[in-house]
Amino acid sequence: MWKRLRGLVGRAYRRHLRREIDDVPDHVAVIQDGNRRYARERGDDAPEGHRAGADTTERVLDWCADLGVSELTLYAFSTENFERPDEELEPLFDLLEHKLREFADADRVHEQGVRVRAIGDVPRLPPRVRDAVDYAERRTAGNDRFTLNVALAYGGRTELLDAARAIARDVDDGAMAPGDVDVEAVESRLYDKPIRDVDLIVRTGGDERTSNFLPWHANGNEAAVYFCAPYWPEFSEADFLRAIRTYESREESWQRARAERAAALVRALAEVEFAEARAAAARLRDRVPRLDGSDLSEDALGIAEGDSARSADDDAAARIEGDAPESTGAN
Repeated sequence: MWKRLRGLVGRAYRRHLRREIDDVPDHVAVIQDGNRRYARERGDDAPEGHRAGADTTERVLDWCADLGVSELTLYAFSTENFERPDEELEPLFDLLEHKLREFADADRVHEQGVRVRAIGDVPRLPPRVRDAVDYAERRTAGNDRFTLNVALAYGGRTELLDAARAIARDVDDGAMAPGDVDVEAVESRLYDKPIRDVDLIVRTGGDERTSNFLPWHANGNEAAVYFCAPYWPEFSEADFLRAIRTYESREESWQRARAERAAALVRALAEVEFAEARAAAARLRDRVPRLDGSDLSEDALGIAEGDSARSADDDAAARIEGDAPESTGAN
């Protein structure tokens, strides 16, 4: 009974979260942390945690498809992971090989139009994993509705360093002038499968850091970040929807901030225009001779606070016509 009640409450809460979401990110990047801790707490070895995490990955793909997310990048294997012991690495490589091939052949992958791509220093991986990467990319190359990037042997600093070295070589060889180094030049020299800017980073497992993940595409785009406590195998649809809600709140905050900055700029420009109009009126007053024994005032020249563009009194304007310059600078 309690299990059924929890299920009903969970479904109601997910529906509530979905109703709150109007704006969905194009590109979500996930740091899948906590597989080993999940296994340890259950008395299992690390490979069991990775296998449980692979099941979560498949569910996240379905959630992305339901919401309309266009691109998902998973931090599956970092350059630092090579430092783990062989008894952990070999089962992990076996799992990567198996899941890449299984995913590439899955009917729902092709029905959903998912294209699989690997980003990172793939040549560092064992031949069997490289072959599986090649197979998955070839099998899904014709799909174009959703992009799944799998970050393998990936390190953000290494990626940027490699791009910087490539640019330095091109400049040294004369193939590029230093002044031609721009955003496009850097992006074209990142790992050879370009990705769009990241809108939202999700990290599971409780740690609040982004761990050298997509620094150019996420930090450069000031992506929203959502940290949550559940280990990756425990990551739920409600957690995912809360992450999306965080992104939406961030976007609304940015829009308010941009609107406030725009309003402040308009006010500042108006103040400058008004000050310039007053100065122009003063200069004009000095240049026009006395008329009927009185000086021309700013009001007589049509410069009044809050309405610098109003015309001067018709009679005063007619009397100075021909003496005044064509423009008073009060536009």
